[in-house]
Amino acid sequence: MKEVLIIAGITACFLSAPALADSLADAKKAGCANCHVVDKRLVGPSYKEVAAKYKGDATAEAKLIKKMMDGGSGVWGKMPMPPQKGKMTDAEIKSIVAWILSL
Repeated sequence: MKEVLIIAGITACFLSAPALADSLADAKKAGCANCHVVDKRLVGPSYKEVAAKYKGDATAEAKLIKKMMDGGSGVWGKMPMPPQKGKMTDAEIKSIVAWILSL
């Protein structure tokens, strides 16, 4: 039984890797890379900074989805983040948020 669980876990990792790569590609396609990158601050926080800030927050996914859809400012400074609703699908936004929180 233990071996089956280990194999299932390894398989899940390999199956989720393409989805994570798609999320990064979607973020770049939407222009997110103009202000955000994985591991350093540009105009906005790095994706890793966002993940660290919301680590352990059970409401993080909903907060970040709303922030991406509606845009906003004040959490990371005065520079506003433009809304992405209409620029990306809800599924793309949800996928990107899941990817960010996985970092």
